[in-house]
Amino acid sequence: MTVPATRTGVTLVTRLDSEQLRASADSLADLLVDTVRGGNSLGFLADLDRATAAAWWHGLGPAVGEGRLAVWVVRGEGTDAGRVTGTDAGRVTGTVGVAFVDKPNGRHRAEIVKLMVHPSARGQGLARALLTVAEEAAAQAGVTLLVLDTETGSPAETFYRKAGWTRSGTIPDYATDPAGTPRPTTLFHKRLGAGRTGAEPADAARQ
Repeated sequence: MTVPATRTGVTLVTRLDSEQLRASADSLADLLVDTVRGGNSLGFLADLDRATAAAWWHGLGPAVGEGRLAVWVVRGEGTDAGRVTGTDAGRVTGTVGVAFVDKPNGRHRAEIVKLMVHPSARGQGLARALLTVAEEAAAQAGVTLLVLDTETGSPAETFYRKAGWTRSGTIPDYATDPAGTPRPTTLFHKRLGAGRTGAEPADAARQ
């Protein structure tokens, strides 16, 4: 199965099928390890090694194949992101996922997961391009509510506010940073399509 690439501005964003995900696992592992070592935990600690990271990405294959998870990537300059063929594929410089809810009473919502851009590729609008593609795909799939969480006080928190997300609240000591220190987490949500029922609360709009 070949999933077409989406161009957002000058950025080519590709959705991976399960086979492409497996072929890209090593490059995704490098991205994840470097991002965690750069101070973003993403569910992992600083001692995360490449083999463990690659195995984690491989483990997502069934969810991607069954449609419970969608994963997109951005690759290094000069790569045809529409063709992912193992070691011939370009280096992954950014990724994002959408985790869909399979419970009958929650199929209207989904979660943005593992949005990351390699430290060397930041400042080029890649994170915004990835997020935009993920939001649009979720809306096309019938999702009317997106949620996510991120470390309170982090640059990511500011990024999501500027991208139109609404701050829902914070949870103290929700997850540790890569060094193992507990940190608070900020929850965000965003309404899509038919789920947009009007302006968000004034407190959220000021964020």
